[in-house]
Amino acid sequence: MIIDCHGHVSAPAQLWAYKASLISHRGSHGRGAVTVSDDEIRAALNAAEIGPKSHLDALAAYGTDVQLISPRPFQLMHSERPGKLVHWFAEECHNLIHRQTKLFPGRFFGVASLPQVAGAPIAETLRELERCVTQLGFVGCLLNPDPFENSGQEAPGLGERYWYPLYEKLCTLDIPAHIHATSSRSERASYSVHLINEETIAVLGLVNSDVFKDFPTLKVIVSHGGGAIPYQLGRFDAPSIRRGGGTRFRDRLRHLYFDTVLYTELALELLIKTVGADRCLFGSECPGVGSTLDPDTGAPMDHIRPHLEKFAWLSATDREAIVAGNARRLFKLAI
Repeated sequence: MIIDCHGHVSAPAQLWAYKASLISHRGSHGRGAVTVSDDEIRAALNAAEIGPKSHLDALAAYGTDVQLISPRPFQLMHSERPGKLVHWFAEECHNLIHRQTKLFPGRFFGVASLPQVAGAPIAETLRELERCVTQLGFVGCLLNPDPFENSGQEAPGLGERYWYPLYEKLCTLDIPAHIHATSSRSERASYSVHLINEETIAVLGLVNSDVFKDFPTLKVIVSHGGGAIPYQLGRFDAPSIRRGGGTRFRDRLRHLYFDTVLYTELALELLIKTVGADRCLFGSECPGVGSTLDPDTGAPMDHIRPHLEKFAWLSATDREAIVAGNARRLFKLAI
C-alpha cells in the first residue's frame, strides 16, 4: 500500500470564485457558501488542471492507494482582513474536502487547515479544528508558522507559549500537525522560497525549545523534507556540540517527522539518511509544483516512489514504513 500524506484539494472553480468574492466585498455581503454538486466535485478530480494528468489519473498512474487531502496552502489568505474571511474560507474548504472523502471512501482522508488570522490568538482556531476531527472525521491539520505571510511582521516562534493551546488540543485529539507555510507577500522571496525558509525556522524553534518536554505525545510532521535542515545539519549540530552537557541537535530531530516532497533522488536520499526511515512519511503533493515532466528523464517529477525503490541500501521494512507504515501509525488510519 502507498499512502501519500501530503496532497491538496483539486476543487471546482466555485471554491476559488467564492474566495474572490469574499476578498472583493470584505464580508459586507455576508458569508455565503460554495454550492457544487457531487458531479462537479468528481469532475474537478478528473480534470488535468495542474499537471499533464488529472488528480485521479496521476494517483492511479503512480500507484498511490490513499492520499491525505488538505486545502491548498497558498490560497488560505491568513493575513487578510477582516479575520472572519479566513475562517469562512477555511470552513468552506473543509466542507468540500469532507464531501470528497465521502465520495471516495478509503481513497482520501481529510486534513484541516487551521483558520489562522495573523496576530489573533491561536486558540481562535481550535473550534474549527475540533469540528473537523470530531464531526468530519479529519485525521490531522496543517500548521502555518507564519500567518503574516512574509509581510514584514514576524509571528512567534513555534517554541513560544503562544502556540501552547494548539499543542494541548493536538495532544487531546491525538492528531499530527503538518507544518506548511501559506503564501508570501514579499516580492523578494517567492512562495516556494518562503516555504523552505519557514520549515527551517519551524524546526529550529521546536527542537531548541521545551515543547516536547511539555507535550511528550505531540506529533509534528515537517513539509518538503524539512526545508534546509538536512542540507545544513552540520551548521546547527556544531553549536550543540560546542555547548556540551545536552542532547545534540541531530538527536533532537528525532522528535519530528518529515515528508518526502522532494523532487530529486539525491535530496530524498539525504533526507532519509539524515533523519532515519522511521521519521519519514511518503508525500508527493501530487498534483502540485512537481507535476511536470523532467526533460532529463521524461518522468513526472512528483513520481517519487521509483526513487525509493532504487535505494538498495533501504531495507524492505524501512521502505514499507516510509510509504505506508509511518503514516498509518501517526494518523491512526484503519486501512
